[in-house]
Amino acid sequence: MSMSIVLSMAGGLGLFLFGMDLMSDSIEKVAGAKLRHILEIFTTNRFTGMIVGIVFTGIIQSSSACTAMVVSFVNSGLMNLYQAAGVIFGANIGTTITPLLVSFNLSKIAPVILLAGVLVAMFSKKERIKKGAEVIVGFGILFVGLSTMSSAMEGMKDVPEVTELLGSLRNPFMATLVGMVLTAIIQSSSVTVSIVLLLANQDLLALPITLYIILGCNIGACTTALLASLAGKKDAKRAAMIHLLFNVIGTVVIYLVLFVARDQVIWLIGLISADNGRFVANAHTLFKIFQVIILFPFSGGIVKLACLCVPGEDKKIGYRESYQLKYIGEKVVFNPATAVVEVIKEVDRMASLASENLNRAMNALITLDEEDIQEVYEVEKNINFLNHAITGYLVKINQTTLPIEDLKSLGALFHVVNDIERIGDHAENVADAARQRIETGASFSKEAQRELGEMLDMVNQIIQYAVETFVSSDDKYLQEISSLEDRVDAKEKELQKLHVARLAKGECTPEAGMMFSDIVSGLERVADHATNIAFAIMTEEENA
Repeated sequence: MSMSIVLSMAGGLGLFLFGMDLMSDSIEKVAGAKLRHILEIFTTNRFTGMIVGIVFTGIIQSSSACTAMVVSFVNSGLMNLYQAAGVIFGANIGTTITPLLVSFNLSKIAPVILLAGVLVAMFSKKERIKKGAEVIVGFGILFVGLSTMSSAMEGMKDVPEVTELLGSLRNPFMATLVGMVLTAIIQSSSVTVSIVLLLANQDLLALPITLYIILGCNIGACTTALLASLAGKKDAKRAAMIHLLFNVIGTVVIYLVLFVARDQVIWLIGLISADNGRFVANAHTLFKIFQVIILFPFSGGIVKLACLCVPGEDKKIGYRESYQLKYIGEKVVFNPATAVVEVIKEVDRMASLASENLNRAMNALITLDEEDIQEVYEVEKNINFLNHAITGYLVKINQTTLPIEDLKSLGALFHVVNDIERIGDHAENVADAARQRIETGASFSKEAQRELGEMLDMVNQIIQYAVETFVSSDDKYLQEISSLEDRVDAKEKELQKLHVARLAKGECTPEAGMMFSDIVSGLERVADHATNIAFAIMTEEENA
């Protein structure tokens, strides 16, 4: 085989892979956040999950990317295994879109598509339009690569060694193994099936053997999800196992069908296929649809089987677990499309720690409980750890291919983490005051204790609303938060005046008076930080 054929084949494959990758990445950047939102909302049952899986994978042109995202969702607790099963089933049908497009041979208009995409990308100033143009560029490059590979394969027909090698591939199990290994290496069944399609179009592969290669491609496609799940929790591994079990069981079922009626299957697919390439694409699609129809009623059983294959439970990380990340970091699945969602869950956990610690400190201020005071200091160290760890993670993911909408929220997340850390600092200040009370013997009057309790209730309410607003990105509490902040400001001024009046009457000591004044001011600042948290995401959206 001449070197020019080898180079053309390699170059065409490189362009095809690059085009697929560029198209998939660009779609995730442009629409990843919206697609993720669709996944969250419309996967409440397995059937709607399956439909979403078909559409989602058809759009991003990658079942591997869809399944990896599902694994990430399960890992972060946004989706259960039964919901994941439906999406994974649908993704297996959606992945057939690429070979179907390839079978229509759009290579002749590929240069025009590529030029249009490049021109839009060059002259557009809007980031979203640029990324949309990159989708078109990727699509064009994909078909230019296909055209190059197809031309190289025409030359292969004149090379006896190649035709003999491919012609010798008659054993179904060996063909399945070849498809599985190639797909595991390339990590895309769409690419492998497309190559098989081109080989069949050039009569380099017999049609019966392509059926078995396709089945191997389906199993090899599970590699991406399995690798993504390795660092994840048990349920993430189970989600990847559901994908593997679906394809292995589905392959066994189709093997049995082909063993009994292979000629009839080939005849049936041939009836709806204009050429060999269309035969491969149609076979791939029909196999996937057949597998879903047969296995969907047993999806619950597949989930249970996956749980048997991956037994045990994860060690639970509670709110007070020190120096551990629960939703992000090196020990959990990373996926750009869900990274920001997972950060928000971790920040929510940090906010709960800070709020709980503030109340613990305020309680210790009155009860002078040494254990509570010490725990405030310990939890504050954990909050500081989370502050540094989350900030470091935000810096890291800022350098990855996040969806455009998620990139806009990164700046707000940095500010929110800082505001929560400052709330934690104020809790520590209150603990310092409690310790000072123990050392000096200073006391608060019943009136002062009641006033602090009233102000703390208002601050707790604003923190609760602020965190809910931050987590849900819903503005329904914004007006209430603004009103509460005004009331807290007014309360602070009122309590400072009452405090001065008590001092003037000699009803409290100067030491206790200074503590009271500092704590009231601190609570007012906590309300300010909570308000910042609520408005951070909204401000980013307005500026976008």
